[in-house]
Amino acid sequence: MVLVEGVSDKSAIEALAERRGRDLAAEDVSVVAMGGATNIGTYVTRYGPLGRDLRLAGLCDAGEEADFRRALERAGLGSGLEALGFFVCVADLEDELIRALGTDAVERVVDAEGELRSFRTLQRQPAWRAGSTHDQLRRFMGSGGGRKIRYSALLVAALDLDRVPRPLDLLLAHLSGSRSR
Repeated sequence: MVLVEGVSDKSAIEALAERRGRDLAAEDVSVVAMGGATNIGTYVTRYGPLGRDLRLAGLCDAGEEADFRRALERAGLGSGLEALGFFVCVADLEDELIRALGTDAVERVVDAEGELRSFRTLQRQPAWRAGSTHDQLRRFMGSGGGRKIRYSALLVAALDLDRVPRPLDLLLAHLSGSRSR
């Protein structure tokens, strides 16, 4: 079971697995959006060694790393996140994807979705005018109903498979290794 903070993370993982020819369901892997990182303790208790005793893995943002570490330690799993199959995004998954693609490529994806004009409007707002295009794109992805979820799969679809962000790449590799155990 792969525990992730939200639906956008779930969407990205499933999209990348599909692009790599993987069928997570056939591999008996479930990706579960927890509705926020603060729910990690509940999910580790429910599905980890104190609950259903499933093999766990996951993805989190750097700001939530300590919460994930504490939950895993409390469940008796230890604290070495990567050894346990939990991988940390530098800021968040959108940050990772934007860095992997580059801002020009992300803007092309936004344009293809018919939202470049909305993005340009955000860029002109006083609070965002002086920001980097990278930060503006992160903010744009996080605004608007469901935009983060929709764009996570679209950004994964636009990725060169040789430039997959480290946390996503390591997570899928870990899941491959879990199959043979």
